[in-house]
Amino acid sequence: MRRIFWGILVFTFPCLLLFTGMVGWQFYRELEHEIVTRFSARHWDVPSKIYAEPVFLYPGAHIEESTLFSRLTRLDYRAVAGAVNGRGEYHYDQKKGELLLALHETPLPRARGNAQRVALSFQGGRITRVVDADTGTVLRAVELEPEVITSVYDEVWAERRLVKLYDVPSLLVKALLAAEDHRFFEHEGIDVWRIVGAIRANLLAGRAVQGGSTLTQQLVKNFFLSQEKSVGRKMLEVCMATIVELRYSKLEILENYLNEIYMGQHGAKGIFGMWEASRVYFGKEPRDLTLGELTILAGIVQRPNYFMPLRHPDRAIHRREYVLQRMRVLGDITEEEYQAARVEKLVRRALPPDENGAPYFADFVRKQLEDHLPTGTLTTAGLRVLTSLDPHLQRLAQEAVRKGVESLEAKNPRLRRKNPQDQLQACLIAMQPQTGAVRAMVGGRDYAISQFNRVTQAHRQPGSIFKPVVFLTALMQEREEQRGRFLPTSRVEDEPFSWSFKGEEWTPGNYRKEYLGLVSLRRALELSLNAATARVAQDVGLVAIHETARALGFVSPLTEYPSLVLGASEVTPFEVAVAFSTLANQGVRVKPVTIKRVINADGQTLERHGVEVAQAILPEDAYMLTHMLEGVLERGTARSARQQGFSRPAAGKTGTTNDYGDAWFVGYTPDLVTVVWVGFDQRQSLGLSGSQAALPIWTHFMKRATAGQPETEFVPPPGVAVVPIDPHTGMRATARCPVVIEEAFLEGTEPTLLCPLHETDVRPIEAEPEDSYENMPRRREERAPRPRPVPDERRPWWRIF
Repeated sequence: MRRIFWGILVFTFPCLLLFTGMVGWQFYRELEHEIVTRFSARHWDVPSKIYAEPVFLYPGAHIEESTLFSRLTRLDYRAVAGAVNGRGEYHYDQKKGELLLALHETPLPRARGNAQRVALSFQGGRITRVVDADTGTVLRAVELEPEVITSVYDEVWAERRLVKLYDVPSLLVKALLAAEDHRFFEHEGIDVWRIVGAIRANLLAGRAVQGGSTLTQQLVKNFFLSQEKSVGRKMLEVCMATIVELRYSKLEILENYLNEIYMGQHGAKGIFGMWEASRVYFGKEPRDLTLGELTILAGIVQRPNYFMPLRHPDRAIHRREYVLQRMRVLGDITEEEYQAARVEKLVRRALPPDENGAPYFADFVRKQLEDHLPTGTLTTAGLRVLTSLDPHLQRLAQEAVRKGVESLEAKNPRLRRKNPQDQLQACLIAMQPQTGAVRAMVGGRDYAISQFNRVTQAHRQPGSIFKPVVFLTALMQEREEQRGRFLPTSRVEDEPFSWSFKGEEWTPGNYRKEYLGLVSLRRALELSLNAATARVAQDVGLVAIHETARALGFVSPLTEYPSLVLGASEVTPFEVAVAFSTLANQGVRVKPVTIKRVINADGQTLERHGVEVAQAILPEDAYMLTHMLEGVLERGTARSARQQGFSRPAAGKTGTTNDYGDAWFVGYTPDLVTVVWVGFDQRQSLGLSGSQAALPIWTHFMKRATAGQPETEFVPPPGVAVVPIDPHTGMRATARCPVVIEEAFLEGTEPTLLCPLHETDVRPIEAEPEDSYENMPRRREERAPRPRPVPDERRPWWRIF
């Protein structure tokens, strides 16, 4: 039996060893394959960033000091009292009106060596000179990097910017190795002496005060393993660290470590990698750090939140002292460098505001990108998305909407609602008509309460802001047929009537059932007269009006019923902005632009969106309608904008639905189109017109948005004649006409006869600051029936003679 037992043992033991070896080898091969596969193809989940449009500073540019310094703060620039040397520093000499600025790098693929410093001179709120401070070269302009609107995260909010090892200062690497693994270039992944030292230190302290892991082990743990503390996980960590060391160079391991390491928390966002930590804690790139600052960074790796310099500066300084001593002992720094670094003051800086300045816009851009990018790309690929948003206009828009709805609720307590979801809402969109660039977008009064974007998602009846489509169609038909029916001075009946359509009768009515009789097309549009507009629409036809609306840019379904002409079909404020941008751009419809460029993490341009245009209507027709819409602000339903101090050339139209459920105003200068809507999501009555609810918000925004900008006029295109007209008769004004307005006509259709009412017996009058039909002098021989009040959508104001 003993011989049999030993025979079996002798046979079994080698088999067991062989089997164990085979299993171990298979385990090693599988583990190695997994490590190589994941490590070699390691792509960090870097959130994409959405940027506003960069700002150009150039001679002649109007910019307030407060606005500029607020922007510099948001861009993480630091004011210094002395010399400006490091990137992100600036000094302003208020007495001389000079700013010296060392620029950050931009997210665009632009290489810069040393910090580019520029000097700007200011006078009277304008930039007078831009100079390269290093070479003395006069510059035409300098570009400030764009502001980050938001980062696009997945489940984990992690901020990280990847760097190459050669972009990291060697002293930072030495400081890191001195603090964490000074024998990094000597061991093969496991440092036995470090483990022995850690055991000894922990036994002496009676608690865990020192770890024995190498940088390679830490990297493996972060890459592949959980934070569980167990013998099995530690043994797996050792095996994986050994494999990594066998397959990859020390420099590759070190570069991965510098990008992977967790460096603390900034609010809800985790800080990963040395570059991100350098920007958060010191507002600098790693290459601009001082010795004292980079030793703090190296020191906090052990316990990032415990040693965080922003929260615990004393602990950070104590840890810095340890790292400096280690570097001195290892010969990485001299005694002089050690003494200088240990007395450096740690300045607790204020972090730039961490907020999404345009949440509705950011959601809109994200949706556009997600529609054509692979799933997960935005949250992992580190794309840089450059947009059309103007951060200054965006802040003005948010303020105008917020103050506007609060003012309406204060003046009209009936509009207040207890439930935040039921509150009065407003939205605003501002667009540049020549390029289609969306400059500002506010989709509601509070994104935290409601993420519903009313600019792009709310389909509401436009009311009277659809009327310009009717009058434009009439002007277009006049150009084609030239029968004198639809000139701005042509007369139309503003009286009740019924429109028979497909066996049904539709009877449009004016506000308060008040009618003016015979009025010009201009007055019908300026005063938003329903009956007169409907008569014009009946003459030109619904099919033609429908075609004009489509040409302007309306894309929502439009009803084929007469009520369409008074704005019964629902559209979005975004569509309204596109349509009126076509008018402001002399009939050229431009595709709206929000995303201008998409750049990948390597600096390569993936997408570039230029300006796409189409001549939707003729410039003559667009200008003539714009000229009529200017009268809405001068004499019509929007004249209160002038009373509130908005004096620039502008055209626009108020809009109010029959039940007062929607209040609108759309207005534009030659360079900016802005649409404002006010109402309840649940379609309750406001009891207010567009001029009362939406126009004040528009005026508040436009006054500040255009402040300091050159004042521009609407320029008539070739083929349009602008002549002085007497509004009483619609004929060419004489020197004796008491009230004169300019009217635009197609060349050849302008009136040639002089006004017969004011040729004699009327004294010449001096030009008044603002002519108004209210101020027309009455003549005995011009008596007419007693005038009826004309509504300003809520209250009468004008008398016709």
